Amino acid sequence: MAAKIDALGYVVAQSTDIAKWKHYGEQVLGMSTSDAPGGGLYLKMDERDFRIAVVPGDEDRYLASGWECADEARFNAACDALKGAGVALTDGTDDEKALRQVSGMAVFTDPEGNRHEVTWGNTSASTPFVSPIGVEGFKTDGLGMGHTVLPAAGTFDETEKLFVDVLGFRVSDEFSMQFGPDAPVMRMHFLHCNGRHHSLALGEMPNPAGCIHIMVEVNSKDEVDAAADRREAHNVKLMATMGQHENDLMTSFYMMTPSNFALEYGFGGRMIDHETWETTQGEKVSLWGHDFSVGFQ
Repeated sequence: MAAKIDALGYVVAQSTDIAKWKHYGEQVLGMSTSDAPGGGLYLKMDERDFRIAVVPGDEDRYLASGWECADEARFNAACDALKGAGVALTDGTDDEKALRQVSGMAVFTDPEGNRHEVTWGNTSASTPFVSPIGVEGFKTDGLGMGHTVLPAAGTFDETEKLFVDVLGFRVSDEFSMQFGPDAPVMRMHFLHCNGRHHSLALGEMPNPAGCIHIMVEVNSKDEVDAAADRREAHNVKLMATMGQHENDLMTSFYMMTPSNFALEYGFGGRMIDHETWETTQGEKVSLWGHDFSVGFQ
């Protein structure tokens, strides 16, 4: 089945402190920022006005994943598939579409309760990306903003089935992990909808912030190293040390965001063919590095 979704267009975070996100976005991530309607914030990574939207709220958490369709016909096909599978869809309001800068939006929640926004027709201004601290750029062209890893603690199979059987995602890699000898085995599956190794991953684990992590990709190891230095200089909590993943070959480190979910900052991610890639079985999280125990300290 061909994917009915073309890319992860954006993600939405909620924050009790928009100013903290502005500082983090500019001085740590190296993105430019601008004010968003309703007192929110846009974080710009490429020619679009934003790829990360931050909205004010009474809790620091992940709010939504924005899945982009290339045109209205593909949007309608995705909505029809969801409706045909019995998934309740709600039309995005005019205010929501204006905030997300899209022509059309439909909203659903997956079996785990994660919010998803299916969109088409980006309406943002197309202007060059200029980092306030000199980051050269982020890898988004044709691939979306990066990837998101969402919790599916109690509905793993049902949630995966929705994305694979209904929306046409394919499983890139399957992995099982334990965080201790007496801990339960938890699954993590990585799903693709375009040439990026995965735009979505599902973890068989809870996360009160609504997201396990998101990933943004830069164009060189030097950019990753510089971001690691900025993280330390600005006292941002380290969630995993530098390393290289076995499945997507991403060289990266992880740090906390102001909305209580982690962000992977990396480069060199594997590119695949959506139609021909065969699912692999992961044997270990990383080829080297990526000590996640630091995140529990």
